Amino acid sequence: MSGLMNALVISPVLVPLTTAVLATLARERAGLQRGISYAGVLLFLGCAIWLVQIAATGAVPSAAFGGWVAPYGIEFRIDRTGASLVLITALMGLASLLFLASDADTGEHHGLLLPLLHGLLAGVGGAFVTADLFNLYVWFEVMLICAVGLFAIGGRLDQLDGSFKYLVLNLVGTLLLLIAVGMVYAVTGHLNFGALAQASPGMPEALSVLVLGTLLLAFLVKAGAFPLFAWLPASYHTLSAPVLALFAGLLTKVGVYAVMRTAGDVFSPAPAVLMEALGWIAAATMLFGVFGAAYHWDMRRILAFHIISQIGYILLGIALASEAGNAATLFYTIHHIVVKANLFLIAALIWRYTGSYDLRRIGGLYAAKPLLALLFLVPALSLVGIPPLSGFWAKLMILQEAIGQGRIVWTVVALAVSVLTLYSMMKIWMEAFWKPHPDASWTLPTHARVAPAWIATLGLAAVTLAISLNPQALVAYAQAAAATLGGQ
Repeated sequence: MSGLMNALVISPVLVPLTTAVLATLARERAGLQRGISYAGVLLFLGCAIWLVQIAATGAVPSAAFGGWVAPYGIEFRIDRTGASLVLITALMGLASLLFLASDADTGEHHGLLLPLLHGLLAGVGGAFVTADLFNLYVWFEVMLICAVGLFAIGGRLDQLDGSFKYLVLNLVGTLLLLIAVGMVYAVTGHLNFGALAQASPGMPEALSVLVLGTLLLAFLVKAGAFPLFAWLPASYHTLSAPVLALFAGLLTKVGVYAVMRTAGDVFSPAPAVLMEALGWIAAATMLFGVFGAAYHWDMRRILAFHIISQIGYILLGIALASEAGNAATLFYTIHHIVVKANLFLIAALIWRYTGSYDLRRIGGLYAAKPLLALLFLVPALSLVGIPPLSGFWAKLMILQEAIGQGRIVWTVVALAVSVLTLYSMMKIWMEAFWKPHPDASWTLPTHARVAPAWIATLGLAAVTLAISLNPQALVAYAQAAAATLGGQ
């Protein structure tokens, strides 16, 4: 049983990495490669469900490698927070693979596309379960390598330009993170999360501000927070739809997870000055993200800027530095991963039916595809926070805690951003669905292969509705997860 449990603990990395290797070996045989990919992601999903069931009992399974026990060995540790995020990672992987079987802006099916996708899932899974700061850095680098490969794989000029911007600006975060890891080790002599949690209370406050501040700055670059978000809207729109959905759902969330894990758990309680600064960064991130979305007409750019604005809400939950704030952060993160990925996939369906992502060049879809119009409303209104959808409960949890702490300015900003988010979603609705198509000769494509895309988007919408109609189950899970952070 011990060997089985160890295998299960490392499955968030072992399964997608093994799948990536096998998919690489089968790159010349497309059918076999797809079969390997589906088998791998379903096994990953099964392991993730099992991990969540174990974590929900309060157990925290762990595994140390190489015969070295913690804090000296490399350790994976699965608590409620990590297990839930691994599950949502596997779900996003399955949705992206399903969507790839359609012709809704799926790009060129290069032989290395699927191996890179599974490599990306391995990097994300590793980041969510590692219990070591240096290995968190390693998994960020795995994600970076696979992400750059996915940007550049099409070979188009705009993709190469996007990959260059993504790489250069993320390397800034990588350098900061490596410096911060070195500083942490120099001050404490440890990198294991458990050992750091014991050593950090003895650090002088000024030194703690410097070390943890550098660490958080590096993670904020990865998360796309203000003012370090330029790489995201400058590059994301060059990706094919299923890859873009995977990026939008997962990559920035690993950054905010790292902020929560370090500031809200490993180095808890974090210096008050850093949490105050994080709160104002969150407010600015919300505002600048939503203003960028309001300016643009390309659906991909609109939704990319809304990634940034919603990251602000998640960071606000962390900045509140409380058990309720951490619970709201986890709930919001899970909700947003599903909603944001689905919006990008639905945008690709709109592109397939109308031929453009530019809202000024499309229209007429409400009459032609009323089910698509209804499908769009589920994640769109959830993103805004309209009751009783999942975004309403997520924002309610954060705003209740912000008001309870007397954070009136942050609360007002969050409410104003919700109104501006509604404007962006209504703009997409009015332009893509309600107004007539500007080309009077436009007709729906007759040979579109969209059934897999519909299955993926309807599945994610069902997850959103499940959270929306029974929020208490996820609320209770998030509260139980938050109760274990920071040595509580």
